[in-house]
Amino acid sequence: MSFMPRALRKAPILLSALTLIFAAGCHSYHIEATVENRTGGSVTLLEVDYPSASFGVDTLAADGTVRHRIQIRDSGPITVQYVGPHGRQIQVKGPVLYEKQEGSINIVLLPDGKAEFHTALDPFSVPASNPASTPKS
Repeated sequence: MSFMPRALRKAPILLSALTLIFAAGCHSYHIEATVENRTGGSVTLLEVDYPSASFGVDTLAADGTVRHRIQIRDSGPITVQYVGPHGRQIQVKGPVLYEKQEGSINIVLLPDGKAEFHTALDPFSVPASNPASTPKS
């Protein structure tokens, strides 16, 4: 027989239940970003800028791929910049990303400084504009 009060014996069970409830309520929104190099040669100084942060690699080989998990904390366009196979600095602007979007974005670097942005994001739709920030005619 235990001499602990009944409330103390149930405390670990209650604490475990509360931890599970709080953990289930937390949701972190992430986007799986992939960059594929289809330029025909290696690219250097690859940087992907997105709202509130960036990631990159020093070199991405021809036909190489880099993956990174990103979290959007603001809204704005995604931008890719790199030095192409012929030594030219390239910068390409992609779609606008919004806070709380999740899913994936696949960026395909193409010859002649072009890029494709393939997205599968949720929510897909653009948030309604704030009436206070809408210009008046």
